[in-house]
Amino acid sequence: MTTTLLTRFLLGSFRFGMLLTLEACAATANLPPAPAEPNPADTFYVTPAYRIRVGDTLDIRLPLNPEMNDDVTVRADGHISTRLVMDMDAANKTVPQLARDLAAAYSTDLRNPRISVIVKSSAPTEIFVAGEVGTPGEYSSPGTAPTLSQALARAGGVKMSGDEDRVFIIRRRANDTPEFLSTRFQDIVRVHDASADIRLAPFDVVYVPRTGIGEVYKWYNQHIQQFANPTFNFSYFLNPSNAAEAVTH
Repeated sequence: MTTTLLTRFLLGSFRFGMLLTLEACAATANLPPAPAEPNPADTFYVTPAYRIRVGDTLDIRLPLNPEMNDDVTVRADGHISTRLVMDMDAANKTVPQLARDLAAAYSTDLRNPRISVIVKSSAPTEIFVAGEVGTPGEYSSPGTAPTLSQALARAGGVKMSGDEDRVFIIRRRANDTPEFLSTRFQDIVRVHDASADIRLAPFDVVYVPRTGIGEVYKWYNQHIQQFANPTFNFSYFLNPSNAAEAVTH
């Protein structure tokens, strides 16, 4: 590596780092200050009406006909079976919706059935994080699915080799068809738009691809370094007269 190339490389790296620093400072300078004490009204996240999921365990109670009580688990196909209903769609319904549907079905055998549905245990929400993150894998949590930033934080964050501009999601639809969805994770890390921190869906796969530099290094490691194992040593010095000399060994 010649003196001129090394000097240009060092200056270019310095300028690029300064630009990133200035951009980050400008973005955070416009944020409202965090309060000394959080507002209690803002510290509790209330989800919309709970929707029954696959794996939930339900107590179905008939106060006037207790012999018809049932404990059922929502099957993988999203359906349940009770003493009087062989097969009913339950997944993605609210508890009141399922109670009404069961009452309508039971009315063929019972007069004015009174039915209550209780979610005895809720299935954990599972999401997957893969690619250039600290600890890729499957993550399970109770309640609703995490947001995009929460999922990546749980996976150890994005590596330096990860491309924050191209994070995407693989989501499976009701018919089990996979779909690629883009995200705006770069708007979160650059403090551009908080709404980019979307909430994930159960079984989503968040994937962080490599940057172009990461792909080059991977190719280099697989095709050159493992076989040739070259080493490059550089020694250089900078003197007060702003001259740089480098000797490549």
